[in-house]
Amino acid sequence: MVSPKQLTSLPLFHRQTIPDSYLDIMGHMNIRWYMAIFDEAAWGFFASIGMDEDYCRSQHAGGFALKQFIHYLAEVHAGETVAVRTRILGHSAKRIHFMHFMVNETTNRVSATMEVLGAHADMIIRRTTPYPPSLVARIDATLREQNQLDWNAPICGIIQP
Repeated sequence: MVSPKQLTSLPLFHRQTIPDSYLDIMGHMNIRWYMAIFDEAAWGFFASIGMDEDYCRSQHAGGFALKQFIHYLAEVHAGETVAVRTRILGHSAKRIHFMHFMVNETTNRVSATMEVLGAHADMIIRRTTPYPPSLVARIDATLREQNQLDWNAPICGIIQP
């Protein structure tokens, strides 16, 4: 598994301290909140590649989630602070493959990863469509930079762009 120190080279898209209300009967963060936190990070990630709220509204475009694979690695408790960093793994004309890494900054452990396959979408016809060249350029630039990292993402092996 990749270490929290290695992950500092990736952009940070969300950070929050876990409230008591996120805990379940077993005293740790319930799984539904992992998805909520990863979703918050996704909006920052999409904005970083040019797919922000203005783009979505003006272009009548957005994204569809196609597949997710969550790997829970270490418990998260109330009062602990987590941060989500994201790495692009690949893309095709219509799809993007990326991974979120949730780091518990309080314990300095990777708490969870979420590998995602998403698609660019035309929100009028509600179908997947190719990413426009301006977004592809930003995706490719980030992918080139992140491909220089000296570690491989711990992918599940079943998601392909």
